[in-house]
This record gives sequence, structure tokens and C-alpha cells, in this order.
Amino acid sequence: MRRVSLGSRAFDALNVVIMLFILVVVLYPILHIVATSLSGANYISSGSVTIWPKGFNLEAYTTVFHDPYIFKGYLNSIIYAAGSTGIMLLFTAMMAYPLTIPGFAGKKFLTFFLMITMFFGGGLIPTYLLMRSLNLLDTVWVMILPGAISAYNVFLFRTFFLNIPSELKDSAYIDGANDLVVLFKIILPLSKALFATFALFGLVGSWNSWFEALIYLRDQDKYPLQMVLRNYLFTLDTTAIQGRVGGGAVAVNAPGETLDPKAVRMSVIIITMFPIMCIYPFFQKHFTKGLFVGSVKG
Repeated sequence: MRRVSLGSRAFDALNVVIMLFILVVVLYPILHIVATSLSGANYISSGSVTIWPKGFNLEAYTTVFHDPYIFKGYLNSIIYAAGSTGIMLLFTAMMAYPLTIPGFAGKKFLTFFLMITMFFGGGLIPTYLLMRSLNLLDTVWVMILPGAISAYNVFLFRTFFLNIPSELKDSAYIDGANDLVVLFKIILPLSKALFATFALFGLVGSWNSWFEALIYLRDQDKYPLQMVLRNYLFTLDTTAIQGRVGGGAVAVNAPGETLDPKAVRMSVIIITMFPIMCIYPFFQKHFTKGLFVGSVKG
């Protein structure tokens, strides 16, 4: 039996303490938000709610679900996240694969062109003018197409593809396959870990995105869920919240109140973050493998 040195034990103990500290720092705000969303107005206004609900009630969630923009925001966010992530994965793979082909005539030019975009960006105003000239403003596509290609992602995909044994591709070429068949029948099926990792990145990034909607969208029916959340947190006062949820909902700050506007805002936060918290476990087993294998050649 191998003896563990005192230094190793001290190091392990320090790691445990640090991890517990990080866990508390990350978990406490989430527990506080959940507790606030489930607490009564008197306890919230007195500041006595910490990580456990007091005066338990579900009126905040009942109120929020009377707002039609919550469901519209959910649908829009799903469309934007799924559409932008799917297009990003497809276009990035199709852009990266030619850079792995020996003797490809445009390899150096494309690599140089992509590297330029990593150091220089067009800026907000030129990008807005471009979206306007393409007639994409206030459309679904303005939330999907701009993120189709990222130079950083292309280079990681290329490195991952280079790690796939060339013998597999050579055997396919001998059997008469072209590059499209090799890409879609050999390369992509062997890149599940990479795709899972960047699908997670894409979904989380798109789901959490609100600035693009603020700049490019005017129709509230097209707002993603994050814009609905932003309105609840920063622009809607008590009267406006009551107006959004309609007369059939619970009155906010009514006489003998059981509901606080802060509880409504916290409930919207929980509703917004819930889908991402649910999908993480399904991608976790591929996450580390895809991230590290795609970043190192050899």
C-alpha cells in the first residue's frame, strides 16, 4: 500500500477547502434567488430571506406565467439558439475541413483571412449598417446568421480533424468517395465530442444573448427570453408588471399584499436559467474530451 505524504494530504485538504469555497460562492446567489421567488412580500421587504423561502407561495410564478411575452420569449430563444448553433456547427465544419486537405490551393489565403478577423472587427456601427443593407433588421435571421462563422472555432475544428487518422479518409477515396462524403460520413461522426462541446457553447451563448436583440429588433414579439428578463429587471416598474400580466393575475403590491415585485423578477430569472441548467448534464461527458482534444495537435 502506497503511503501518502503529509504534503500530499495538505495539498488535497487545501483543494477541498478551495472547491468548497467556490461552491458556496456559486451556489449561494442561486439559492437566494430561488428562495426570494418563493417567499412572501413581507419577508422580502424586511430583508429576512437568505437561502430558504419564508412565507412560502407560488404567486410570483403564477403572475409571470400570465405574461404572454414569457412564452413568446421562450419560443424565440429556442429558435434562435437551435438555429444559430446548428448553422454555426455546419458552417464551421465545412470551413475547417478544406484547411486539413494537403495541397488545397486556397489554404494559406483562407487561414490568413481568418486570422485577420481574430485581431480586427468591424465595430458596432458598421455591423448595424451591414445588417440594415441586407434587410435583416427586425427579422429572425439577424439573430441567427451573424454568428455562423468564428475563426477561433474554425481553427479548433481544423486541429481536431487533423487528429483523425488519414487512413480512414484514404480508404474512402479509394472506394470512390468525394470530399463531401468523407466529411459527412467519416469526419463528422468521429467528431461527436467536439460537436457536443461547441453545441453547448453555442446554445449557452445564444440563450444568454440580449444585446443583439436590443440593437437589431424592434418588434417585441421577436424578443428572446433574455430581453424579456431585461425588461423585468431594469425597465418595468410595479405598475408596468401588473399591466403586462393582465387583470386576471395576482395584484402586485395590493393591500394585504402577498407578492413583492422583487419576487416576480427573481422568478423570471429562474424561468430563464432553468433550460440551460437542464441541458448541461447531457453534454458534460463530452465536454472535457471535446475541448482538450480539439485544442492540441498530436
